[in-house]
Amino acid sequence: MAEVEEQEEENELFEHYRIVADKGQEALRVDKFLMDRVPNTSRTKIKEATQNGNVHVNNQPVKANYKVKPEDVISIVLPYPQREIELIPQDIPLKVLYEDDTLIIIDKPTNMVVHPGYGNYTGTLVNALVYHFENLPEFKDGLPSRPGLVHRLDKNTTGVMVVAKTERALTELSLQFFERTTDRRYVALVWGDVSEDGTIEGHIGRSLKNRKVMSVFPDGDYGKPAITHYKVLERLNYVTLVECKLETGRTHQIRAHFKHIGHPLFNDPEYGGNKILKGTTFSKYKQFVINNFKILDRQALHARKLELTHPKTGKRMNFESEVPEDFSEVLERWRHYIKHRKD
Repeated sequence: MAEVEEQEEENELFEHYRIVADKGQEALRVDKFLMDRVPNTSRTKIKEATQNGNVHVNNQPVKANYKVKPEDVISIVLPYPQREIELIPQDIPLKVLYEDDTLIIIDKPTNMVVHPGYGNYTGTLVNALVYHFENLPEFKDGLPSRPGLVHRLDKNTTGVMVVAKTERALTELSLQFFERTTDRRYVALVWGDVSEDGTIEGHIGRSLKNRKVMSVFPDGDYGKPAITHYKVLERLNYVTLVECKLETGRTHQIRAHFKHIGHPLFNDPEYGGNKILKGTTFSKYKQFVINNFKILDRQALHARKLELTHPKTGKRMNFESEVPEDFSEVLERWRHYIKHRKD
């Protein structure tokens, strides 16, 4: 029996399958092979997937007539049907780190929802991108129906995001995220003294008590596997600056994982980081922390680096974003406080 792994990454933008062929697998066209193993699909969807280059065997795109061999590793990505939401172009300034006819790299600001949805139909990154694309010369005649979201950042998480401009780029980049060939690095300020570098593992799923947040389920099958690697960048006694490398891309992954190990992100209201969790309660320290909360009025999380392979040229590309001013100011305040505190 072939081993089938199903994954839903990046806020369920795509449906992914990874299938390992049996040792006794007879030669069979990959499209027929997938028809028998991918649930709720059709020949048309499989055909479109191969034509768009989003069926890979052993990490290489193949055509529909490829013959599957024993122990081949087959990956397929299928975009979920787009929700019918009218995308209103809005002239919202964007900080563009890189752009060509295939993709665009954005440095996302805080307080910006990525995609329109319930309660946020305007003012989103997608609204800004639709306007941006409409005003590019190359899209005057062939405007894409919508920006191709490969991944998302939370409303108040800042930093590097990639958006595809073509269907081919969308599926190719999605496969890179699925097959974990991208390199994503975040910086986070977390409560407490993190003693050493490490890895956090634990299934992440909707909280059974509050559907708006995610919880970690270390045992059992609930939720989806999630892995976060982290290393300590700077210890500031009451808080620690860490770098996180994502191996998976679950909703609120870093926020939920660090709460799980007892180090919630600084000023993260959904995960308990907006309280004074470390240090004394004397008035001077309390006011210092409250002032920092006012300066950095969101979770202290920034997507600093994204490395990927360009879907058209095959070139490896690296994009970085400086820590934003509010985050940087709070870091400097903590450094000054620790240096001048009176024990």
